[in-house]
Amino acid sequence: MLNYAILLILLDIVFDAVGGISQSEIEKHLELGNEFLAQGKLEESLTNYHAAIDGDPNNYLTYFKRGTVYLALGKAKFALLDFERLLELKPDFTVARLQHGNILLKQALFDEAEHDFTNVLALEPNHHEALNGISKVDALRNQLERIEFLVSKREYSAAVELITAVIEDCPWSPYLRQLRSECNVALGEFMKAIADIRSTTKLVSDNTQGFYSLSLLLYQIGNVDEALTEIRECLKLDHEHKDCFPLYKKIKKIAATLNKAKNAREVNDHEECITLANRVLKEESKESNVRFLAMDLLCVCYTGNNEISEAISSCNDAYDIRKEPENICNRADAYLAGEMFDDAIRDFKEALDIDPNMQRAKDGLQLAQQRQKLSETRDYYKILNVPRTASKRDITKAYRKAAQKWHPDNFQDGDEKKKAEKKFIDIAAAKEVLTDDEKREKFDRGEDPLDPESAKHSGSNPFREFHQFHGSPFQFKFHFN
Repeated sequence: MLNYAILLILLDIVFDAVGGISQSEIEKHLELGNEFLAQGKLEESLTNYHAAIDGDPNNYLTYFKRGTVYLALGKAKFALLDFERLLELKPDFTVARLQHGNILLKQALFDEAEHDFTNVLALEPNHHEALNGISKVDALRNQLERIEFLVSKREYSAAVELITAVIEDCPWSPYLRQLRSECNVALGEFMKAIADIRSTTKLVSDNTQGFYSLSLLLYQIGNVDEALTEIRECLKLDHEHKDCFPLYKKIKKIAATLNKAKNAREVNDHEECITLANRVLKEESKESNVRFLAMDLLCVCYTGNNEISEAISSCNDAYDIRKEPENICNRADAYLAGEMFDDAIRDFKEALDIDPNMQRAKDGLQLAQQRQKLSETRDYYKILNVPRTASKRDITKAYRKAAQKWHPDNFQDGDEKKKAEKKFIDIAAAKEVLTDDEKREKFDRGEDPLDPESAKHSGSNPFREFHQFHGSPFQFKFHFN
């Protein structure tokens, strides 16, 4: 007998050594769990209850305590599992049965919740909370039937209003949130729909369908990068998912092309930006909000590349999909680059009607108005017949060509010579302004730095330039700067 007792002790020691836990340790974990719970340190409390249950998986009170902590942390599905295990161990535990029923009610599982409340009433016929639970289940079940009727009749606004009221009592119901999401999609309230679908991915374990729906909706509204993030969550759960995998491949390709186009725009590589944005349009023929992103890039990059007609066409395509202040200003910039001042002014004003505090639109409106006024006097770019994006080298080359053509010594006295003298003075003035960084910047802002009524200016005198070239057409030499 003594040898048998020693053997049991040795077995206990070996059991402890390989990961078992003694009763004293279980009690210590329970004590610590209770202390942390009293202090509101829920995570620490949870850790100790885990350890206590690992040591004694048949203590129903520990399941009750851990389930209560899970509820406090908003982890209803884990709390439900603990209360289910508890009720297996002790079916007549009324408080746990009520908690179990309340969780089911908050999940809109009305038949199951009613079963729990009925079981409590079987033990305590006058139990106040159980009676209230039965009454609430009946009312909510009727409201759910009404909601489903409204949805079937496509009365989505009324359905959303009623679903929102029911969710106050059933906040953990993935079904109600999915239903409200579908109604909001029908109403065009996409961000609200996305919020509800996102909730279902947290309420339902391994919700691949939820991540697929969330990603698809984000992509449809043009949030391509965010859509890619969510579809990856689906593939983490099932890397060969029949819906998620093909969508992932498509979104990944579009996202990569769009981001490369954006990067090209940032470094003013307009040709590359145009090529990549057109590739997106070719690859995505359906989703208008994704196409908008490419069209808006084309609007900006065609403008930067001085392809004005293509820019305005792309800007108009983008405008037809979304009328947002930024893309309206992009179109205004295209009009401005094409010297279509009235159109540019109209667009900047429209952007300000939407966002009165938008600084870009304010600055753009002022610039368009200044350039319109300036266009009524001298336009140095037009005088030399160069685009606003011309380099100094191009400007100098154009100046030499124009000066040779319009040098007054090439003309006989009379009206033609007077016209040439005026042209030559304008050509010299254009060269002075456009080859001087500071003066050119002022002119691009809508000021004429050679206008005596504007800010004081300095530099060479176009009349002096004229006399520098004066002489016989067969004897003079050109001294072009």
